Amino acid sequence: MPRIPAVTTKQAGPLLKAVYWFSKRKFGAVPEPVAVAAHHTRLTMASARHEMAVEKAAKVLPLELRELVVYATAVKLGCSWCVDFGMMLIKHAGLDIDRLREVHDYANSDRYTEVEKLALAYVDAMTETPTAVTDEQVAELDRRLGHDGLVELTYLIALENMRARMNSALGIVDQGFTSGDACRVPMP
Repeated sequence: MPRIPAVTTKQAGPLLKAVYWFSKRKFGAVPEPVAVAAHHTRLTMASARHEMAVEKAAKVLPLELRELVVYATAVKLGCSWCVDFGMMLIKHAGLDIDRLREVHDYANSDRYTEVEKLALAYVDAMTETPTAVTDEQVAELDRRLGHDGLVELTYLIALENMRARMNSALGIVDQGFTSGDACRVPMP
């Protein structure tokens, strides 16, 4: 249960009701972070616009790498909501969810490519407090991904840090997206 109550559909104004309708249509349920953040309508709308813009713009890296670093960031920060939701997105994208079991030991796993291992090490370094990113990490990722790929990778990890830390601070926990209890999103 979150530390502050979610805004119910009945309590929501017309703008938030539209956001809820869109969320239900897209995910099968209103994500709890949206319903809790709905106490601040302007920030909720800003966040929704931002998330849609990022979804459209982040296309330089392969989908599998994008989803992997977001998931790994959520795992590292211990955000059960983000892990649950991220696994659902990975599953519904038709990506390999079995290899996620080895994300804690990615460096020794043969289920990850060298680029993925570099990106996962970057997740670890970026998610430390304070950050522990080295010049060598950035140079190697830049060499392999290019400037635009490196910026996209960095942005996605930073964004997931923000999401996970906000959810954790507000006490938002998994919603059952992977179990299907809270969200029955049809498989593609």
